[in-house]
Amino acid sequence: MEPLRILTGQTASGKSTVAVRVAELTGAELISVDSIKVYRGLDIGTAKPSRSVRERVRFHALDVVEAWESFSLARYLECARSAEGEIRARGRRPLYSGGTPLYLRGLLYGVFEGPGADLALREELTARAQREGAGALHDELRRVDPVTAQRLHPNDAFRVIRALEVARATGRPISAHQRQYPAPCPAVAYRMAALRREEADLKARIARRVERMFAAGLVDEVRRMSEGRGLCVSARKAIGYREVLRHLAGEWTLAETVAQVERNTWRLARKQRAWLKSFPGVMWLDVKPEEDVESVVGRAREMLFGPAEAPCRS
Repeated sequence: MEPLRILTGQTASGKSTVAVRVAELTGAELISVDSIKVYRGLDIGTAKPSRSVRERVRFHALDVVEAWESFSLARYLECARSAEGEIRARGRRPLYSGGTPLYLRGLLYGVFEGPGADLALREELTARAQREGAGALHDELRRVDPVTAQRLHPNDAFRVIRALEVARATGRPISAHQRQYPAPCPAVAYRMAALRREEADLKARIARRVERMFAAGLVDEVRRMSEGRGLCVSARKAIGYREVLRHLAGEWTLAETVAQVERNTWRLARKQRAWLKSFPGVMWLDVKPEEDVESVVGRAREMLFGPAEAPCRS
């Protein structure tokens, strides 16, 4: 089995542009590793590839669910593995691209999947939530698994019910199971290249990216997506969306909101760099501000596929 090939890096480092060009040169198809791009309609704030880019390269694990739906790591892994199998079956190459560390760890180390669904129990708990309110289930979870209860919002009914289901089926809280995962060593072979830029360069790129998002209509996107059934907890917490929601609530001016998005994006980038260091064998692709994109593409391609790899034809 060929190793997983992963192109990652800090947010705004340019990994998406590089990934598309590497895919074009190698005949690869891209599997997104982004926890917010799975939501339909969240396009501007996630910097999703444009229609013209999607016509050039095939993408997977984008627009998987509605923005009000819960989406878990386990569901992502199911989606990604299914896409990878389909790509390989067509004789093409999968290339993972994105920067969500939780998803990367799940791909490489595995995740606690737990016992199978207990449909009767789910119906019982769902009915109880409808009678007594979601808070009642969250209160029960707080008694049996305070660690998970602290992490989950009371309205995140799907995950609250799943946590109660695992606790009843195994006699142990789901948080106790999850502490045993991921495994101490990667479960699969992989080649991971991570783009890395100098601090001043990355800060400038983040500022330009945030400016483009607001100019493209981020506020209108958030306003539109927050209507009706609204946004799920994960989407509401995502950088760009959480700040604009506060702007729409009258807490911040537009200028203050832009500044907050820039500041929080930079904080995320710093955390991503630290997280990526934890992956064994990560190959750092250091990029200078003046370096030509095609030069970066060539180096990334060589890191991931080797210098002698020929394009894969469909």
